Amino acid sequence: MERIASFSVDHDKITKGIYISRIDGDITTYDMRTRVPNAGEYMSNITMHSVEHMFATYVRNSEIGKNVIYFGPMGCRTGFYLLVRNTEPADVARVVKKVLAQICDHDGEMFGAARKECGNYLELDLNEAKKEARAYLDVLESADITFEYPQ
Repeated sequence: MERIASFSVDHDKITKGIYISRIDGDITTYDMRTRVPNAGEYMSNITMHSVEHMFATYVRNSEIGKNVIYFGPMGCRTGFYLLVRNTEPADVARVVKKVLAQICDHDGEMFGAARKECGNYLELDLNEAKKEARAYLDVLESADITFEYPQ
């Protein structure tokens, strides 16, 4: 059986940041790594779920929104995947930072936090989303983004 690309990346070398995981035609998958893999610190389900609701809503309403295919958490709980069509990486990085800032500054209710809107609406916490967004925004603002995994 052929090994999938994400299992071929040395996870012991990955640090917090944003990477291009793969390119499939006009679709680019971004690895938004909020945690160092295998370091013992993982996002809680409530944090992942809350960031997903907030980030997905803001990014789909951004200037690249029409090109967003998917945003969601990694099963290993160390980050998120963002799939985007026909968008330059620099534009993606700019929008990701903008969206994270919007989450940090969000004043109002959690997006999609009603029973009719979500299959687990009780497991959402805006403060957890804001905390995670702030920590990740600090990482992205403090480093040069090359989109390349560490070798």
